[in-house]
Amino acid sequence: MSTHNTQRFDLLVRGGEVYTPSGLSRCDVGISGGRFVALGDLSGADAEQVIDAAGLHVLPGVIDTQVHFREPGLTHKEDLATGSASAALGGVTAFFEMPNTKPNTDTPEALVEKLDCARGRCWTDHAFYVGATGDNAERLGELELLPGCAGVKIFMGSSTGSLLVADDETLARVLANGRRRVAVHCEDEPRLIARKHIAEEGAHPRFHHIWRDEETARLATERLLRTARAVGRRVHVLHVTTAEEMALLAHHRDVASVEVTPQHLTLTDEAYERLGTRAQMNPPIRTAHHREALWVALRAGVADVIGSDHAPHTLEEKARPYPKSPSGMPGVQTLVPLMLDHVNAGRLSLQRFVDLTSAGAARLFDLASKGRVALGYDADLTLVDMSARETITDDLSASRCGWTPFHGKTVTGWPVGTIIRGNVVMRDGELQGAPIGAPVRFRDTLNAR
Repeated sequence: MSTHNTQRFDLLVRGGEVYTPSGLSRCDVGISGGRFVALGDLSGADAEQVIDAAGLHVLPGVIDTQVHFREPGLTHKEDLATGSASAALGGVTAFFEMPNTKPNTDTPEALVEKLDCARGRCWTDHAFYVGATGDNAERLGELELLPGCAGVKIFMGSSTGSLLVADDETLARVLANGRRRVAVHCEDEPRLIARKHIAEEGAHPRFHHIWRDEETARLATERLLRTARAVGRRVHVLHVTTAEEMALLAHHRDVASVEVTPQHLTLTDEAYERLGTRAQMNPPIRTAHHREALWVALRAGVADVIGSDHAPHTLEEKARPYPKSPSGMPGVQTLVPLMLDHVNAGRLSLQRFVDLTSAGAARLFDLASKGRVALGYDADLTLVDMSARETITDDLSASRCGWTPFHGKTVTGWPVGTIIRGNVVMRDGELQGAPIGAPVRFRDTLNAR
């Protein structure tokens, strides 16, 4: 730790319990030029802006590596401004956004359009996935290197939108082109088609996890791992939901990383009776057996990151009779409160929370200067009050969809500050200033043009 008692900073965060690479310690954080420049006893220092963090935990900025913000084409549900506001209010400092918009983000032009839409409107830093198709498979190695690109996303099973890579031959072509880690939605499309009658005949959301059963997920993940190993490509398996997948993935750590969501760690199939179609998402909320398996895998280190899979739909759309109702639920604003509540309940340590929400993303996706409170890194911080008891409500949601599946849930642990590159973006539940989000930089594309 360094001491700079006469230095002047742009921003000084005083007296918090700061999580650095050395662990948790009470110290001050000096920020200038958007970077961390001093850590330690800065009691004699001056700053343009000072935050008193006494009683708070000062954590590396939370990074949500899976959101759907619906722009362009579906902005009646969400857009980059409302989605990123929801992120900032939830303590999230950066997001990776998915390509199943209208049009799909599967060309250089579509990626540039998203980056242009984000400029001056995004409250947080951001990157965008390019969607894989049979038509663009040979160009993906070029597309993944474009500025602002988080990498390639594959949908092996049909979900929301038209992006789909259902067969092994196309999957191999996609994985053979490029070198960055590929994010994959693993549900087996042939099995989904063969079992669709289960949902139609049952016509109640409780049949969702029976139609899209654990074998649907396991088959796709097994196919992905086999193909990834054959072509030598790293993959990132999104929103893993089953005991069977976790057992499989534990044997493929060299090629595969793993995401879990707060929803799958928190909810079980009883939610279909309580919430109806609001509990409907892909892959589905499953039984308590699978939820416990996710926690076992998380504690064993098989899970690498937490992503929210924020996928909003309007309540009017959700009110359609199942299975015509769309799958997906909002989650970016509740990721931090839900996971802090799990920390307070003893299900994971604060250290593990930090690894899953910041360091893990930086490690997997090779982020340039993000993901830790260390000298020279981007000054991204999530300030949390670990003892605050708050109730999650629809009214708090900044998402355009205006609802949360966790309405009425009381949690312990709450984000009270969001700082992005030294800019205070949220404080005590209020957005500050104007949107200052910028594209996330990746080490393996620093020279991309």
